[in-house]
Amino acid sequence: MNNQLVFTSIRELGELLKSRQVSAMQLSDIFLDRLEQRGPNYNALTTLTRELASEQAARAEREISAGDYKGPLHGIPWGAKDLLATAGGIPTSWGAAPFKDQTFDFDATVVRRLDEAGAVLAGKLAMIELAGGMGYRQPHATFTGPPRNPWNRETWTGGSSAGSGAAVAAGLVPFAIGSETWGSILSPANNCGLAGLRPTYGRVSRYGAMALCWTLDKLGPLCLTADDCGLVLEAIAGPDANDPTAANLTFTYDDSPSGDKRFKIGILKDVTVGAEEPVKANFEKAMAAMSEVADVEEVEFPDYPYVAAVRTILNVESAAAFEDFIEDGTAAQLTAPEDHYGPYARTSVLATDYVKALRLRGLMSKEVDDVMSKYDAIAAPTSPRVASPIDEEFRKASPSPGPGDLMGAIGNGCGLPSISVPSGFTETGLPTGIQFMGRPYRENTILAIARAYQDMTDWHTRHPEDALEG
Repeated sequence: MNNQLVFTSIRELGELLKSRQVSAMQLSDIFLDRLEQRGPNYNALTTLTRELASEQAARAEREISAGDYKGPLHGIPWGAKDLLATAGGIPTSWGAAPFKDQTFDFDATVVRRLDEAGAVLAGKLAMIELAGGMGYRQPHATFTGPPRNPWNRETWTGGSSAGSGAAVAAGLVPFAIGSETWGSILSPANNCGLAGLRPTYGRVSRYGAMALCWTLDKLGPLCLTADDCGLVLEAIAGPDANDPTAANLTFTYDDSPSGDKRFKIGILKDVTVGAEEPVKANFEKAMAAMSEVADVEEVEFPDYPYVAAVRTILNVESAAAFEDFIEDGTAAQLTAPEDHYGPYARTSVLATDYVKALRLRGLMSKEVDDVMSKYDAIAAPTSPRVASPIDEEFRKASPSPGPGDLMGAIGNGCGLPSISVPSGFTETGLPTGIQFMGRPYRENTILAIARAYQDMTDWHTRHPEDALEG
């Protein structure tokens, strides 16, 4: 029974807990043990929260037994990217050696809301130091070691939410919360064969989360299925007096079948140019499948310097967020050599360039929305490549912008929601992903499209042999 529960969706686990076929304590123990015993295989874990998890699971068990069932997350273990503040003396390291013993006396809003939903925090998960804000170029930029991909431990899980991706893909937790400034939810979803949802900017409160870039940072779930992402988003979304950037909007997940509805999907022109061949082939197969439920046509966005503008905003705001850290020389204690000097270059960006980038973003957002108003979503490969080798530098000093960068720049620069789900595998067994990007606050639409795709395919039901052994 225990092994059968490991790669079970949140919805299915919730039904087992609600009907008391499985107890919250039993489920908690399974995943705590997996985190403790298997987490080191993938460098996925920073801190095991066994005492807190046991308390929360015992409470959930009492509540469910008494008929006080709170919903589909009640009693479900989860993992938090280690930039989310947790009270009770639990460290919040931000993935960085100088902060490995850092503690807070409060919970991040997302942590509190999941507690209120009855979820069980099993561990804090590894991440790239300071969420990559110092300009890292390789997977070793974390004091806990490079998070390893369960599909092939000699490859990387991708993005600063790398430990969150590894933990869910390895069956160490049923879901995790990651963050994205530019790619750090979608990248591990792509590399690890997961569903990853980047919500609209402002949909989820960031109170208690480490700030990297105030106008780009977003929090969202990494799960086994798109449906699970919807369940988690409903629990964590909503306004928050502690975060003035959180929109004054609630989110109710619409999981009703789409029935005979046909979607309208745009494909960015030349979106597979430069993509690895398996990525291109799997994307084309995915869109051929989607033609059963969607009308598909090619689309182009207006010509703007999307990548340059968003990169300028990211560089300036990250330098400002870590101004004291940079000025006092603490960057020299970071793990990645390039992070020792990377932040200093960011402080040299001119204020006039930052203001120009902000003004451009306003124009870009309006014109992008004009294009997207004709579609339910824009589809693209989540990444032009599969997981890279763990010892390979993945980012060159001056990367050439490509279609993948364009989707990331537009999506994050304009604050648009996007969901990635697996689209297949390479001959060597590495996952590829497809993303569906929607208009602001249209998460239900892109979730419906992703569910429709997963109803037609079984990629999300496949799991790494490495994680199933033993």
